[in-house]
Amino acid sequence: MIPESVVRMLADDLASTAAGIRLLSAGPGRASAAMRITETMVNGHGIGHGGYVFLLADTAFACACNSHGPVTVAAGADITFVAAVRLGDELVATATERTVYGRSGVYDVTVTREDEVVAEFRGRSRTLR
Repeated sequence: MIPESVVRMLADDLASTAAGIRLLSAGPGRASAAMRITETMVNGHGIGHGGYVFLLADTAFACACNSHGPVTVAAGADITFVAAVRLGDELVATATERTVYGRSGVYDVTVTREDEVVAEFRGRSRTLR
């Protein structure tokens, strides 16, 4: 069952909605989301723009860190692009909570195309008071 806090957050997330991101699953400290690379997401080199891969990973991260209920935002994030993505690729981002300490947390997100890793993302969260 998807936490209500995640459902509410995504309902107001126009950026993720406009990119066609779909939530596949979510639970305490975890989430998976998917997105297909469309013509408008391809850069001048004919490959998927890294900003869209980051957006997908960031959305899964947001769902995982908001799964506990309180409003939680990104304090920072890094991404490593492992393989290029192409028009038509279906990407899945899977976020996993690594640790929560006080109001802060660390989450890892793996982005895949079928069974191939295309990016690794690490997000740092902060729960608002």
